[in-house]
Amino acid sequence: MEYTTLGDTGMEVSRICLGCMSFGSSDWREWVLGKDESREIIDRALDLGINFFDTANVYSQGESERILGNALEGTDREELVVATKVYGEMGDGPNRSGLSRKAIEQELEASLDRLGMDTIDLYQTHRWDYDAPIAETLSTLDDAVRRGDVRYVGTSSQWAHQFSEALHTSDLLGLERFVTMQNHYNLVYREEEREMLPLCASEKIGVIPWSPLARGYLTRPHEEIDATKRGETEDHMYDHPYRDGGGKEINERVAELADEKDVTMAQIALSWLLHQDWVDAPIVGTTSVEHLEDAVEALDISLSESEQEYLEEPYEPVPVSGHN
Repeated sequence: MEYTTLGDTGMEVSRICLGCMSFGSSDWREWVLGKDESREIIDRALDLGINFFDTANVYSQGESERILGNALEGTDREELVVATKVYGEMGDGPNRSGLSRKAIEQELEASLDRLGMDTIDLYQTHRWDYDAPIAETLSTLDDAVRRGDVRYVGTSSQWAHQFSEALHTSDLLGLERFVTMQNHYNLVYREEEREMLPLCASEKIGVIPWSPLARGYLTRPHEEIDATKRGETEDHMYDHPYRDGGGKEINERVAELADEKDVTMAQIALSWLLHQDWVDAPIVGTTSVEHLEDAVEALDISLSESEQEYLEEPYEPVPVSGHN
């Protein structure tokens, strides 16, 4: 396993982060694994040297956090970095979502309880809250750090001007800054390269992209995607414009290069992301130990500059996707 410093925190994380969205309950989404299958993947991740785990309160309505916490019980907690998120709806009725002080404090307490931990290493806002003032959100997160409930705070997909406003507000008021950006970024969705990623580089923000394999679109020839369990059952799997803007040709070039190197398409797509200087650790979700092992092996795949350019060349602009 390779490790890197997350942004400018000084905290070391594995270059592969295990995303835990697929752990929880199939009642939430049909392709989600139960606790026993999830535990097998988490245990193998630890064996492989992965020390970075990302979940969210909203994943299976808290069950993902509970499964992760139980799986990590008894491990060397000092070496691990556990991240979770807040914002999504956690039930019907008022104050069960968003980034108000009330919502954050309630959800943080619940996440700590489900994880069975005294402190969350990285606590992230899942999306931008248009109703809660950013100063209130940041002040609440600052208090959480000072209490020792949270070590670092991060955020996820939003417009670059919003992220800039958040960083400026933290600096102006002397509050904890967001140290990470979890954004939508992969070979067939590169709109983040226009503003967000340069901003992260200039501000020394850690970048931990979600959907590095484009919800499976970069793991097999495009005509075969619908045959997967997720492709059959998840209507919004194709909400993102992966097939547009040269996406199909990029998919074909990934397949071609994978065949030449005798590796999987997923490994080529991950390797490309790992070669991008502004990426610290892509968040890889999986429903099998085999696919997890493949992801880790992608660290050993080298892509020349010409190979990277070959994969990138068909890309054309597409509508921004993943936040509003």
